[in-house]
Amino acid sequence: MEIPAIRIQMVTVEICCNKNKNGGEMKTESQRVHVVDSHTGGEPTRVVISGGPDLGSGPLTDRLAKFRSEHDPWRSAMVNEPRGSDVIVGALLCEPTDESCTTGVIFFNNVGYLGMCGHGTIGVIVTLAWLRRIKPGMHRVETPVGIVDAELHPSGEVTVRNVPCYRHAKEAPVQIEDIGIFTGDVAWGGNWFYIMDTHKFEIAPRNVAQLTDFATRVRHQLPLQGVTGADGAEIDHIELSGAALQPFADSKNFVLCPGGIYDRSPCGTGTSAKLACLYEDGKLKAGGVYRQEGILGSVFEGTVEIRDGKILPSIKGSAFITGEAELNLDPRDPFCYGIPK
Repeated sequence: MEIPAIRIQMVTVEICCNKNKNGGEMKTESQRVHVVDSHTGGEPTRVVISGGPDLGSGPLTDRLAKFRSEHDPWRSAMVNEPRGSDVIVGALLCEPTDESCTTGVIFFNNVGYLGMCGHGTIGVIVTLAWLRRIKPGMHRVETPVGIVDAELHPSGEVTVRNVPCYRHAKEAPVQIEDIGIFTGDVAWGGNWFYIMDTHKFEIAPRNVAQLTDFATRVRHQLPLQGVTGADGAEIDHIELSGAALQPFADSKNFVLCPGGIYDRSPCGTGTSAKLACLYEDGKLKAGGVYRQEGILGSVFEGTVEIRDGKILPSIKGSAFITGEAELNLDPRDPFCYGIPK
């Protein structure tokens, strides 16, 4: 199904007039931002429909760089308190540079930016369907790390075929003081992951504090001990794997994201990285199904295909709309741009 690219209205401004101390009119510009909120497996996504910063045109990598260097306070305004919370992932819709794409998107969170976001892409597709901008079928989404394919099924589920993923290092060791030496795989799933099967924790909500503390210590030690992604890239996601609780699932995970927050969903890019490692170990064949359970019990169904020697993981999941709002950015508000991290 051929869908025309979505045209994104970037900025809407309302002029508010107030009385100054001399009784005259004092004008301030209050920016309105239209957002739609959803959750995918418990992990929230806030899609910015209009009112975002003007990032110009050109490659999404350039627009992401401009977003980071010139409009970072706006990122904080969208996802941090008092309007948001640490766990919310933002998705700014952008004009795609590739005409085959339905939309472009830049993902961000409480402390920075994400290359790709699996749960967020599912949230974007379900949001566009809810707004009646797309229908069931295949849609291409342009991200800063490449184009992903997203199929909206008649059931409302979404299958996202990710960018090529791979394992960079197998069983890379890391020593954690007072605990011991552990190993993990370094893998790319649209973001960099350190995936650990050997640890001493049961993956359950009641253990979130201990899991977070351990994963934080691991992430801190990785660069100090020379464990990085390709070309020295920072590993900013830690994924702990364990036994699934649900009989139809293959494993259960806990994923610590940048900003010190754990992923409520099974993590789309983390599942993609895991699938790449499983394929390289011969534990998952092309076309085979692997069901990844998240810490809350939600499940992504994963598969891989091989194209030109590259591993292309797909994840299937569901998102649900939780609300639609018009956010107000009032420059007189001392916390207009969020509470700093």
